[in-house]
Amino acid sequence: MLDLERLRALHSVATYGSVSAAADVLHVTTSAVSQQLAKLERETGQKLLERNGRGVRLTDAAQLLVGHAGRILSLVEQAQADLEAHRGAVVGQLSVGAFPTAIRGLFPAAMRALRADHPDLRVLLSEQDPMESMPLVLRGDLDMAVVQDWNNEPLPLAEGLVKGAICADVADVALPPGHRLARRSGIDLEELAGETWISSTPGSICCDWLHRTLRSIDCEPHIDHHAYEFATQLALVAAGLGIAILPRLGRCDVPPEVEIVTLKAPLTRRVYAVWREEAARRPAIRAALDAFRTAVPADVPVSVPTVAPAAVPAVGPAAVRA
Repeated sequence: MLDLERLRALHSVATYGSVSAAADVLHVTTSAVSQQLAKLERETGQKLLERNGRGVRLTDAAQLLVGHAGRILSLVEQAQADLEAHRGAVVGQLSVGAFPTAIRGLFPAAMRALRADHPDLRVLLSEQDPMESMPLVLRGDLDMAVVQDWNNEPLPLAEGLVKGAICADVADVALPPGHRLARRSGIDLEELAGETWISSTPGSICCDWLHRTLRSIDCEPHIDHHAYEFATQLALVAAGLGIAILPRLGRCDVPPEVEIVTLKAPLTRRVYAVWREEAARRPAIRAALDAFRTAVPADVPVSVPTVAPAAVPAVGPAAVRA
């Protein structure tokens, strides 16, 4: 009989590329992982690791076993989720990754509600960009991620992940003092051609989106300043160094000298949670999603699809597959 924890150790080495990396993820020592693998070799009668320079590589037998281990571990997670669903209690531990403005705009109220309503649930929160958090959910390092994309640029969802909508976050334009468009009730995006822009850091979803959005209206973006936090972007706008497009969720206090103007054709980013399909029946997933929706500020519309597939009934009406 193959030992589950030894299979988990082998699967972690295959996933993270080394014994030491697997040990970090499993929160054990490198020696402990090596011992688990040595015992698994004796169990199977097969050599599983070979020296490769300063590291190791998996043998063909190990690669074969890793494929089975992935399916076995997935079934174990599904069994645990089914047991939690059968019990009907929101318990255990839920690790969540989220981008900064979701943490600031949603999580204080959501976490407070979860703690009050479900004291036996422990939520672990980490700040991460969607491009980092989604792969971590897929490979099991996180239980859930709160991510974003834009209405004109959907974020691909990997096979095996499920998503639930939280809100549709409207974006406005932040203009510096005395700007020619500052007193307008609404403006067209095309009117901002040729402006100097302030955006989030290169490679982030919002920065890449801004480049492509401006180019779609034949406007080559002129971005002089990059800052990840909205508060820093607003400070740069207040100093007259450029303009910015900022969503409302988690925007923080706007300096009095900055003018916020709406776009006539609204640009919205979609905020949603993602989790693994095999964990979909966990009551903790549903409770967290409900808490996130309830925490959405009044000026940000909640976005809940009206139709849900039968495959994931336990996570509420907003659960959809990409």
